[in-house]
Amino acid sequence: MDLFAGCGGLTLGLFQASATRDLRLEIPLAVDFEPLATSVYSENFRFADRVESAPVEQFFDGELGASPTLVEKRTATDVGAVDVLLGGPPCQGHSNLNNHTRRVDGKNALYLRVVRAAEILNPRVVLIENVPAVLNDRHDGEGVVDRARKHLTTLGYAVKHTVVELDKLGVAQTRRRHILLAIHRDDATTPTEVFDALPQFPRRDLHWAIGDLVEADEANPLDRAPKAQAVNEERMRYLLDNDLYDLPNALRPTCHQGAHSYKSMYGRLRWDEPAQTITSGFGSIGQGRYMHPERLRALTAHEAARIQGFPDYFDFSPCPTRGALATMIGNAVPPALTAAIFETYLAETANAHDQGQTQAVASG
Repeated sequence: MDLFAGCGGLTLGLFQASATRDLRLEIPLAVDFEPLATSVYSENFRFADRVESAPVEQFFDGELGASPTLVEKRTATDVGAVDVLLGGPPCQGHSNLNNHTRRVDGKNALYLRVVRAAEILNPRVVLIENVPAVLNDRHDGEGVVDRARKHLTTLGYAVKHTVVELDKLGVAQTRRRHILLAIHRDDATTPTEVFDALPQFPRRDLHWAIGDLVEADEANPLDRAPKAQAVNEERMRYLLDNDLYDLPNALRPTCHQGAHSYKSMYGRLRWDEPAQTITSGFGSIGQGRYMHPERLRALTAHEAARIQGFPDYFDFSPCPTRGALATMIGNAVPPALTAAIFETYLAETANAHDQGQTQAVASG
């Protein structure tokens, strides 16, 4: 089950991990509040039994520790047994980029909806993904992550949380995500064992991710170059003509011409380094270091999706506009995250099973 599913980045990684073990993935329910996100999800996971555009509270509306509500009983009956519960609750309330509602956004409490779902469904594994700043959030006077950890522990789970650097998992961007992983104590594998055994990939640079897209056909909406304002086009031309990667202060907007910490803004990407974190602003150099290394433009949707780690077969066609594409891709979670975690989990579980069989034979 995937709660706050978005377009399906977490699910795709689990699907890829399952395929490495010849396991078939079943999706009894995926939920997201945004209809466009569930449209993209449905297009890519057509085998999903049910994909709903709705608040997660429509399926899990009870308080932590309370008896199941009628709604939750119906959800549990409809869904049946669940091995893996995924959740990527909205991160805007936690993000350091959100100056207006930082730490007090009501969306932060949605983190605990995933914990409530675990309480109702009793899955083998629970994974909750968010931005690292979620560690600073408090809900009802207590850190939301710590509250989730304590409650999952009382439900019989071994729990560990950490910040994962995605460039170490083969993603061509310097993105960091906070992961809470809970595995039922009846399982042979622990979260600590999974995190300790995560693969370490060689650092993949931008050329590895998008080098073959320089001459892509703009007839494909995904490959259409974003249109820049005249002043930003002049800035990009200056960087190319002078072989620079950081724009001088004198060419920046007036508000950036003094002392500032916005070095990446209006910056040019390097082929031999990972990209910065992809956001929905990847189509504008005014939103970050999103200028193409050798073209007079910012990144295309196709390039951003590649940098996020989405394979070319992933279908974003339900997105009707450039803005919708930017939001969908920028808000997505790189699938390499759950792919690495669950490939490791499945391998560790298989090893523990094999060791158990060997011990049983020896004792027999």
